[in-house]
Amino acid sequence: MNRPLPVATTAQARRYARDLIRLHPGMFRAVIGLHVAAALAGLAGPRLLGDLVQGVHDHAPMSELDQTAVAIAAFVVAQALLIRSAHLASARLGERVLHRLRTEFVSRVLALPLSRVESAGPGDLLTRATRDVDALAQCVRFAVPETLIALITLGLVVGALVLVSPLFAVPLLVGVPFMVAGTRWYLRRAPGGYLRQNAAWAEVTEGLAETVQSARTVEALGRGHQRIRRTDIALRHSWRAERYTLRLRTVWWPLIETGYVLPMVLTLLAGGWLYLHGRITLGALTAAVIYVQQLVDPLDRLVGWLDELEIGAAALARLLGVAAGPSPVPAGTPETGSNRIEVRGVRFGYEPGREVLHGVDLVLEPGERLAVVGVSGAGKSTLGRLLAGVHRPSEGSVTVGGVPLTELSPERLRAEVALVTQEHHVFIGTLRDNVALVRPAAPEGEIRAALTAVQALNWVDELPDGLDTVVGAGGRPLSPEQAQQVALARLVIADPHTLVLDEATAMLDPRAARDLERSLAAVVSGRTVVAIAHRLFSAHDADRVAVVENGRIVELGAHDDLVAAGGVYATLWRSWQGETREGAPGGRALS
Repeated sequence: MNRPLPVATTAQARRYARDLIRLHPGMFRAVIGLHVAAALAGLAGPRLLGDLVQGVHDHAPMSELDQTAVAIAAFVVAQALLIRSAHLASARLGERVLHRLRTEFVSRVLALPLSRVESAGPGDLLTRATRDVDALAQCVRFAVPETLIALITLGLVVGALVLVSPLFAVPLLVGVPFMVAGTRWYLRRAPGGYLRQNAAWAEVTEGLAETVQSARTVEALGRGHQRIRRTDIALRHSWRAERYTLRLRTVWWPLIETGYVLPMVLTLLAGGWLYLHGRITLGALTAAVIYVQQLVDPLDRLVGWLDELEIGAAALARLLGVAAGPSPVPAGTPETGSNRIEVRGVRFGYEPGREVLHGVDLVLEPGERLAVVGVSGAGKSTLGRLLAGVHRPSEGSVTVGGVPLTELSPERLRAEVALVTQEHHVFIGTLRDNVALVRPAAPEGEIRAALTAVQALNWVDELPDGLDTVVGAGGRPLSPEQAQQVALARLVIADPHTLVLDEATAMLDPRAARDLERSLAAVVSGRTVVAIAHRLFSAHDADRVAVVENGRIVELGAHDDLVAAGGVYATLWRSWQGETREGAPGGRALS
């Protein structure tokens, strides 16, 4: 069962948001200043319009009325220019903040232990990298500045209304209970609702990603209806989660609208009564009514974008949660004394209470070639991943030069031990960039030598642009065999002292695989190699063979000695040799 990545707390998200603002204090002050100036320019219009109405009522000179009209037009133009400048400043600040958020998110993802990524499954991480990032972008670009504008405008409009006459503040108080009670009710429920909504969508993405990746297997086994049912169940969960947040909005929004419609009605009634009794002028009444009307737009904006803020806050908590778990590496990276790898009393299980490895002991001397064999499900690949530092042992230790692999930083770990499986990814870019991924500054001579070592240079030179041919999505497609050779060439460039090859040549035909392994053996001579053997000729060529059965190493020794002993390995060897003689090229796959 997949274990979703953690989610940051509300306090952590708020602290991170405050830290982002502190990184750009000048830009933030400029944004606030421009929005305040725009709001102040907007406040002059209603007051001047009230004076214009009063002037008409009092039969003021036409020149005075013209001056008032020109002043109104000037403030309207000034407000438009200030609003444009404020929006541009907000956009610049938002893009800088968003750039930092995305960069840090990618850094957090790349710093995660591979085991943590695998246990979370592709759906959770993919949803955070797409849907949550998009939601946060919407929040940073629009929701934050619009909410800021709304709050500033509200405060200034209320202040201007009080300056017209403090009596006009009384109707506003009628709407406050509706707004405060409704907003508090909403904010208590919205964060959890949106987190559940995002998690439910991750479940949908997880199922779709698994189905697409395993489409051939699903079709071959006739499990299409089962996958459709799983997707339907995930969609029902997502629908229920979204229905809950929709219900919150359908309760909250009417309360807010009631909160600002009532003050408007009461202002008209109370203002009319005051005017009729000579307590205020017609101009003051006009200005007050327009100011109250002006409260509608920022309140509408605040209600609409506050919902987006909650969505963005949930997205931010999920993005920050990628690194919220315990750090896989303590502070500082100790020096390794040698390249000797020792496995002592190792136990491991992917789920609590279900061990895969049971008390494994193994010592790998520098420069040794070890083949790990056994039937499917014996624990070979799990052992290989522990040797590569992908997983932490539940008990026991895996050390290199006396230092536990779990105490090495990711960069240092990959310089010591590298894992290559039959699952490879071709990145968008040139073939040169793909091969030199581990060391981008590698000269062309080393890149070509690496491709020669994995017998790939011939087909590379036949490409239209050679090493500069664009491959990956949208570029020239590579066959599974070619992608595997590119991955092995990366390994040659990386040059770690220990290699863990988990069926690294499984995509090649048996004869080509054996030729490639021999060529690769010459290149990595002097390095420790652990080969999870897919075909037993890998075991025949190794210095030692470890036979894994039911999560234990049941036999360990040289090929000839194990065959002569007549145990588990001898049985596997005879079976493989028999199938080879019957015409199965390269023998039976054991894993």
